[in-house]
Amino acid sequence: MVDKIREIILKTLYEIDYNGAYSNIALDKQLKQAKKEKIEIDKRDIGFISEIVYGTVTWKLTIDEIIKKHSNIKIKKISPWILNILRMSIYQIIFLDKIPKSAAVNEGVNLSKKYGHKASTNFVNAILRKVDKKDYDQFFEIKDDVERISKTTSMPTWIVEKLLEERNLDEVEEICKNSNIRPKIYIRINTLKIDRKNLINILEEENIKYKNTDTEDFLEIKDMKNIENLKSFKQGLYTIQDKQAGEIAKILDPKPNKKLLDACSSPGGKTTYLAELMKNKGEILAWDVHSHRIKLVKDAYTRLGINIIKEEVKDATIYEEKYFETFDKILLDVPCLGLGVLKRKPDIKWKRNLDDIEEITNLQEKILQNCSKYLKQGGELVYSTCSILKEENENVIEKFLQKNKNFEIQKQISTFQNENTDGFFICKIKKM
Repeated sequence: MVDKIREIILKTLYEIDYNGAYSNIALDKQLKQAKKEKIEIDKRDIGFISEIVYGTVTWKLTIDEIIKKHSNIKIKKISPWILNILRMSIYQIIFLDKIPKSAAVNEGVNLSKKYGHKASTNFVNAILRKVDKKDYDQFFEIKDDVERISKTTSMPTWIVEKLLEERNLDEVEEICKNSNIRPKIYIRINTLKIDRKNLINILEEENIKYKNTDTEDFLEIKDMKNIENLKSFKQGLYTIQDKQAGEIAKILDPKPNKKLLDACSSPGGKTTYLAELMKNKGEILAWDVHSHRIKLVKDAYTRLGINIIKEEVKDATIYEEKYFETFDKILLDVPCLGLGVLKRKPDIKWKRNLDDIEEITNLQEKILQNCSKYLKQGGELVYSTCSILKEENENVIEKFLQKNKNFEIQKQISTFQNENTDGFFICKIKKM
């Protein structure tokens, strides 16, 4: 009999692999469908499902190398259902000590009976019985550095090679290893509604485990599932945001009663933090090029009880004379490759390629050049990305400053992902 929980995992992976869905969207869709079908899923089940879905997506390259080793059928020729049964089962065998190999094999075989035929069931059984933790350990013996890092950290070779152009071998290996660590989850206290002490009391009442951080407005949360169903969340007492992302808004240092622009605002985490730092006094214009994404901004500020944000569907690369020197401060958290947040969004590794760099940097340069015209004289602008390539960061700023001599850097921070934070680039410039 097929285990319903593992079937949800398989359907999610199929949606990601075959239909190109993002992990979080595919997982949310399957959990909602399971609820409609009255499949009982408790808190532990959700944790198990998330672990295997995100783990399998994260380690896909490495897992596929192990499949290649044991299979006489090429990856491309294997049915998407059977391939993802193999992937999720191998992830459990190699990376999850708490699940016995026999359980992973048996459940994989059971799924193959429903989603394949007798030959594919025999195929799955034969492959999984051969798989051993040594299959992964052997990758560390590879002599070529790029290949070794790629296979031991499940990182596409083009990313490894690109990072090696800018950093030394030890740093690159550390970055790639850290991209596979499960991220810490932080919440930002909505200081417009509650203070830290009172929120902590409420979290304790809701049995939410928390940990204080070195950042005043943030708490680290442990084992939080179905956050949208919590009363405290619905009341807008906090929002989920990485504390490093929050640092971007703090560096802009917004003041009450000023006029701000957030030109790439969706989904609204930084926009709403700007409003909170402004004590909900002043005006923030929030732009995004897509209407469905601008709705996320509206949903965010509405839940948090903020009324100084005005959202607008707008392309930040297209100049509008009416905004010339209108804003006291501007935030440009521009679209990027996202290589600094791979532990949160592992799909990026498989959806991006080397050719994307030129296209994305052109877009970044256009947004910065265009929106800088909207800044008042004496005003400040923060350019930021969640990427770690100099082409998207330092190089973009350098090109801009060469063309615009009336701007100068006030502050610049560049971090790459480690156990505690994501990778970010933040540069604050002033219009002199």
